[in-house]
Amino acid sequence: MKKLSKLSIVGYGAGDAANNLAFTTATMFLLVYYTDVAGISAAAAGTLLLVVRIFDAFADVFAGRMVDRTYSKRFGKFRPFIMFGSIPLLLLSVATFSVPQLGETGTLLYAYVTYAALGLAYSLVNIPYGSLAGAMTQDPGDRAKLGSARTVGALLVGSALGIFVAPLIKPGADLQSTFTTITLVFVAIGAVLYFFTVLTAKERVHRSVPNVSFKQSMDTLKTNRPLLMLCLSSFLFLTGYMALSSVQLYYLRDVLGRLDLYPVLAIVQLVMTLALAPLMPRLVRSLGKKNVYIAAGALSMLGGIIVFFSPPTLVWAGFSGLVVSLMGVMAVNIVVWALEADTVEYGEWKTGVRTEGITYALFSFTRKTGQAVGGALAAYCLAVGGYKSGVTQSPEALQGIQFAAGALPAIMTILAILVMTKYKLTDALHAQLVGEIGARRSAEVPSGNLGRASEEAAASQAP
Repeated sequence: MKKLSKLSIVGYGAGDAANNLAFTTATMFLLVYYTDVAGISAAAAGTLLLVVRIFDAFADVFAGRMVDRTYSKRFGKFRPFIMFGSIPLLLLSVATFSVPQLGETGTLLYAYVTYAALGLAYSLVNIPYGSLAGAMTQDPGDRAKLGSARTVGALLVGSALGIFVAPLIKPGADLQSTFTTITLVFVAIGAVLYFFTVLTAKERVHRSVPNVSFKQSMDTLKTNRPLLMLCLSSFLFLTGYMALSSVQLYYLRDVLGRLDLYPVLAIVQLVMTLALAPLMPRLVRSLGKKNVYIAAGALSMLGGIIVFFSPPTLVWAGFSGLVVSLMGVMAVNIVVWALEADTVEYGEWKTGVRTEGITYALFSFTRKTGQAVGGALAAYCLAVGGYKSGVTQSPEALQGIQFAAGALPAIMTILAILVMTKYKLTDALHAQLVGEIGARRSAEVPSGNLGRASEEAAASQAP
């Protein structure tokens, strides 16, 4: 298959930049917005994040089935969802950060409804977007480039938020006006980015079954053990990372007393990502995706340990721990998308049907569940420590923030690495399966009739 053009790769990355205008804004600032602007207690906000993000996870499964059963001869399987779902998604981000004062119950109800609607809209755009990568190419190097492109796109948005928005989150500021203005601007920027993706990122991988039945989707999931292992590892890793992401601002502002370091951290993250993006395909070719994932997870774990054990007076140590932790996170986030795309081929090899939609949906379901648990645990750490908005925090509150930023991510990452050591779908096995699928298509062999020789060869390695 012909290599992807640079324009296609950049166009694909633009899609995740657009996604993160809604997603990263919520993960970075929604907890702070709920506690410090909307006046929702930390405990109530934690429960809200947990409930709605679990709802989001089920919305991903719904979106996956919608994708699998849909096909347009003109635009393919995935791009129509991006075309028609992007504007509602961006507008709902504005509504989520515009909570009116309706009394304690009314305010909380509005927050639940708008955040849940945002999550559903995000699923209907992000599941097709994520599934698109597996349909653009089967080449491991190109898939690593797509993973790098989407990570760079996301980090450009995250860095902009850290550099320009985070310093504004300080006592006495008119934060409601700030968030309203930002989210409205994002509607215009996001629309341009999404349609750039639609025009440049196109499907090129052959599919025998355009419309996938519910039974075919379920058969793929039941037999795809590499996907299940990757999902479990990602759930654990995302639980830890979301805890860190949710309290990162609290850690810099309240524990280290250096909110001014937030934009510095954002710039460092951006530079590291831009350095990692071109390096990652080479690392994948030399070490393999699984080994890169494990090594990056170990780096993230080390950073979490440093954050937890660094005294608040040693600002440089705590900040360095954040940098180390986030470097590992970025590397995992680049390679994990290529790993997910590989599991699509494994499912096709087992069943004869490509099911990008439900495969990516299950993967995203577990990631969203991990994000839900991680965000809720972070909020509960604040509540247990006695965090109160707008006052000097007690030592117990600072300990709660530090645990959520350091110890919790380190523990969850250790568990994620242990699961990943059992993952058997290596790059060599994946290449063998892709060859088998291609030979099957050429010979028009029935979907379940695998050649005995390749079946036996793969069985010795297959998970």
